[in-house]
Amino acid sequence: MDKVRIGFVGVGNMGQCAHLKNYSVIPDCEVAAIAELRPNKARRVADKYGIPRVYGDAAEMLRNEDLDGIVCIQPFTRQGVILPELYAAGIPVLTEKPLAASVAVGERLLSALQSGGSWHMVAYHKRSDPATMYAKREIERLCQTGELGAMRYVRITMPPGDWIAGGFDDLVRSDEPLPVLEQDPPAQDMDSESFKQYVSFVNYYIHQVNLLRHLLGEPYRVTHADRGGVLLVAESQSGVTGVIEMSPYQTTVDWQESAMVSFERGYVRIDLPAPLASNRPGKVEVFTDRGKGDIPMFARPQLPWVSAMRQQAINYVRAIKGEARPPCEAPEALEDLCVARDYLRLWKGV
Repeated sequence: MDKVRIGFVGVGNMGQCAHLKNYSVIPDCEVAAIAELRPNKARRVADKYGIPRVYGDAAEMLRNEDLDGIVCIQPFTRQGVILPELYAAGIPVLTEKPLAASVAVGERLLSALQSGGSWHMVAYHKRSDPATMYAKREIERLCQTGELGAMRYVRITMPPGDWIAGGFDDLVRSDEPLPVLEQDPPAQDMDSESFKQYVSFVNYYIHQVNLLRHLLGEPYRVTHADRGGVLLVAESQSGVTGVIEMSPYQTTVDWQESAMVSFERGYVRIDLPAPLASNRPGKVEVFTDRGKGDIPMFARPQLPWVSAMRQQAINYVRAIKGEARPPCEAPEALEDLCVARDYLRLWKGV
């Protein structure tokens, strides 16, 4: 296909500024239509990005458009309500993380997805940051060659900070009220307060839960949660220790997220920018100390000026065209929900 035709379901804050503005500049992509419940906002967004058609809901858009993919940016607490209808269209779907607000809803979504016969990419944009992509290739190479010894430890740190970084400055706003929307049912295996804590955790830290598996290159299980809610400790399938430091401190006008994969004789470190920072990739540092008289070395590759959100859109378009696999699909995203549930059980005993 020369151009991938994309339909958007929802053009709110993240729909516009994390997704739509990136798809609108990809040469082999055409945003053909948007479905948005707020008609004035929909029209203004369409005018800004040169989108030819606007619909009041996803069903109307699907009836009238021949699409190659759908970008559905809705609250994850109602993914179970809206996604089965999109799956039934039989075309690829992209949503924000997490897959759902509970394991049970996630399982129902996978069942519906299999019936629809397509695939669902979950937008874990950190996998698409050029720094993570470079680091992943280097980690896999080091694991294959063994030149730095075995992988020993993976550490991810993400203190709260300014994740927006001016990313909403060009947002098309509207004072139109949203109608009351149907939400997914709460999880049945926890009380209301525990479910609230679970939803908060998967909203803020599911990216790190997913990134840990990506860097380890294999599944893992949670082995410890400190009482303060700062530390998640895990052990991978092959016995590598991993930790996620969620909020050891906080920043106000900065973003200080990092990940380090340690080997016996060196490491690969990633420093990631604020999620909505424009035209800014992360940074990678590779440290090697082979010993036996070799001089220890630091390598810091110069990466292209492409943000994670832009590269994620490129990766989705490439996946639709059959040129690459989606960075993360729904079945793996369900694993993240299960890890979060195990963490809450260890942390709060529920």
